[in-house]
Amino acid sequence: MKTKAILGHTDVIQVLDAAHQEAERQGWAVTIAVADDGGHLLGLRRLDGAAPFSAEVATHKARNAAVGRKETQVFEDMINGGRTAFVSAPLTGMLTGGVPIVVDGQVVGSVGVSGVKPEQDVQVAKAGVSAIG
Repeated sequence: MKTKAILGHTDVIQVLDAAHQEAERQGWAVTIAVADDGGHLLGLRRLDGAAPFSAEVATHKARNAAVGRKETQVFEDMINGGRTAFVSAPLTGMLTGGVPIVVDGQVVGSVGVSGVKPEQDVQVAKAGVSAIG
């Protein structure tokens, strides 16, 4: 039987805290979502001033990064690059800002961030990912 790492409660808090600190350092009002490897929400933190809809967008980004096993920017780039048929994929919110958390070569979860420019969302998400491992 195979075994794999999973995100525990402490891990989720560490990811949220690291992403939160990066967003505050930059002065960005964002929402940060952490999902397990199946895309199920484990934690959500909406910073002061973040738009209410950013909570749903961040959650979708986290889900897509987890179940797609790659950064959501890949999906957005595919669509923007002309592969418009990918819009029919069973994913919602295929926007830049979702980053998988990989441990020992396995996706164990993901971080989704929404609220600022796409590259800034990714910066915050990657700060959260860096808290694991």
